[in-house]
Amino acid sequence: MKADVNENAACYFVDRHLHEGREGKVAFREAGGKKRELTYGELADQTSVFAGALERAGVRREERVAMIVRDQLEFPIVFWGAIKAGALPVPLNTLLAEPIYEDILADCRASILVVSSEMWETVAPAVAGNRFLREVVIIGGAAEGAVSFDEFVADAPPREAVNACGDELAFWLYSSGSTGTPKGVRHVHSSLKATCDTFGSQVLGIQEDDIVFSVAKMFFAYGLGNALSFPMSVGATTVIFSGRPTPDAVFEIMADERPTIFCGVPTLYAALVNAQEAKGTAPDHAIRLCTSAGEALPREVGERWEKLWNAEIVDGVGSTEMLHIFLSNNPGDCIYGTSGLPVPGYEVRLVDEHDEDVAADEVGELLVRGPSSADGYWNRRHKSMSTFAGHWTRTGDKYERTPDGRFVYCGRADDMFKVSGIWLSPFEVEQALVDHPSVLEAAVVARKNDEGLEKPAAYIVLKPGADDSVVGEMKDFVKEKVGMWKYPRWIEVVDELPKTATGKIQRFKLRTAGSEGAL
Repeated sequence: MKADVNENAACYFVDRHLHEGREGKVAFREAGGKKRELTYGELADQTSVFAGALERAGVRREERVAMIVRDQLEFPIVFWGAIKAGALPVPLNTLLAEPIYEDILADCRASILVVSSEMWETVAPAVAGNRFLREVVIIGGAAEGAVSFDEFVADAPPREAVNACGDELAFWLYSSGSTGTPKGVRHVHSSLKATCDTFGSQVLGIQEDDIVFSVAKMFFAYGLGNALSFPMSVGATTVIFSGRPTPDAVFEIMADERPTIFCGVPTLYAALVNAQEAKGTAPDHAIRLCTSAGEALPREVGERWEKLWNAEIVDGVGSTEMLHIFLSNNPGDCIYGTSGLPVPGYEVRLVDEHDEDVAADEVGELLVRGPSSADGYWNRRHKSMSTFAGHWTRTGDKYERTPDGRFVYCGRADDMFKVSGIWLSPFEVEQALVDHPSVLEAAVVARKNDEGLEKPAAYIVLKPGADDSVVGEMKDFVKEKVGMWKYPRWIEVVDELPKTATGKIQRFKLRTAGSEGAL
């Protein structure tokens, strides 16, 4: 059915700014290198041209346009241009291996692939046998069997956004794969604005004069909201960075670009805090507020950050299925160690294995409903039916609710296990380990002892300068923190923990490593 008003998301996020006088306002600026800029007016023009180029290339409505694109100016051009054309952009993780790209490209059946030149060496073997791709477009280069981005859009007739209703599919994202194979998550046009009207407006409080810097990349849900939809909902400016967010690189961007909103993940916050404390100086920045998601933020990291930066971290929980954060702390009301309260516009429940609500202080699975829930998984009917239960979405996260209504993370549903007949939250033990002055990161999984009973096993990353001689004292340290029976029976020091691109620890890899006797 044709919409009376064009609800194509590109009309609101891109073209609206021309009518509201922001044609010359910088929408995106690249940090480092050439520091290219893209104004809202230029973005509107170039997305229309890209939409026209897709139409010229024979791309039909709802065909997939796969994107293996780094955080650079072409990302928003391709993303919004595809949506204008009525095609479905599918941003993919730029850190994957060739076999995974091959599987995802075959799964989504994209007819066009847009890829950054830096990624081509990895991606090229993945497209060799693909029978769905009709064209490969390379940003910043050219290769045999592919066309350069400049050539693809050259002389293309610009086209307006196709008429769409809010319930039509607009784009796909692939889940980060914290528990295994990524799944294609389908989202509709209205979902993007819904996250802006809820978390973006009512929690983040983003304003037109804000400058946003998200180290979380735009190819996944958290970064897409931080760097793309939230700033564009109010006409703010986004600083984008395609490189690896090392502490030195992030510090430089904070000092040079003066972002007012910083969006990170717990792993990076821990690294930044340790690096800044080692400097012994105050950080040079203009940040007024920070966000964190991907994994629960350890209480100690949040408190140390706020002391150094004098800026709160509103830690929250979101998912690819819900597009962004739906449970969060709030500015002026941050209780580190908790995930806060439901974001206005969302409802949550904690249920037991029978889908009955649990009492306060009891652990249950978190269910959520709200305006940004996905339309389902692609080619995963059984998984869609088990995850999307009517209006409610199962998150797979275990939480408990405190008497004052705050939610405390207890781990993934498949991470929980019983010790001595009592449920144990790996996250609680990890929090205790991270409280040790020598520990940078920790992950806890179940491992069977000689009697076949499950007990906690810990993998830790030590802070610079610490050595593994401290391991001997950690069992007693955890006992004193969280209880006698919860301490890890095994503690192994590792160089790094396996993580997804969103910063989530892949505990299933640690469980496999433990069963095989090596990481």
